[in-house]
Amino acid sequence: MQLDARDLSAFYEEPLGQITRRVISRRIRVAWPDVRGLRVLGYGFATPYLRSFLPEAERIAALMPAQDGVISWPGEKQLVALGEEDCLPFPDAMFDRIMIVHGLESAESVRSLLRQVWRVLTSGGRALLVVPNRASLWAQVELSPFANGRPYSRGQLDRLMRDCMFLPERWDNALFLPPFRTRRLMRGGLAWERVGRALWPRLAGVHLLEASKALYALAPPERVRLRRAVFSPAAR
Repeated sequence: MQLDARDLSAFYEEPLGQITRRVISRRIRVAWPDVRGLRVLGYGFATPYLRSFLPEAERIAALMPAQDGVISWPGEKQLVALGEEDCLPFPDAMFDRIMIVHGLESAESVRSLLRQVWRVLTSGGRALLVVPNRASLWAQVELSPFANGRPYSRGQLDRLMRDCMFLPERWDNALFLPPFRTRRLMRGGLAWERVGRALWPRLAGVHLLEASKALYALAPPERVRLRRAVFSPAAR
């Protein structure tokens, strides 16, 4: 089922959505601790995660895909627009940072979207993707938006980004809390993050991938084949 902007907004007003926002926002801030003087774009439904950048960034814009609809943000001063994923309404190399949340997994044409992101990103810029992890409960249990659309394994996401002329730079993960609306579970949300990060990192609810803009297509890293030592009698 395709979720629209109103569904996503309603989720982030619920207790589960609020703890989701806090947990993911912490990891986003680890990746981007300082955006002073930078131009930041959020694509998909990134507004819950853009708010903390408002006092810092030179410019902030949020773009929601046409098929999802749009809601006003952040208040009287409107910084959000509606657009097509294959034709972002911005000039080339406009943004220093681009964040994609609830956008990649529901895109009608993922490669067209990423080509547009590549176009509007500066040469030294960074894109940060928050994408559902294929191996997690969050991708299976339909109590959050991360169970909608196409989840990705780390390998799938790595190959996709390289094919679209991005160089994966930094991997992180978040959401080890089970995706259930149980108060007892949600009260221990941050504790779940600490334990999950140490014990079962592959089962996180979302991947966070920071990538840079490459100027030519990149091949996936080759697997190194280990050679076995072969013992033979020494020649006399």
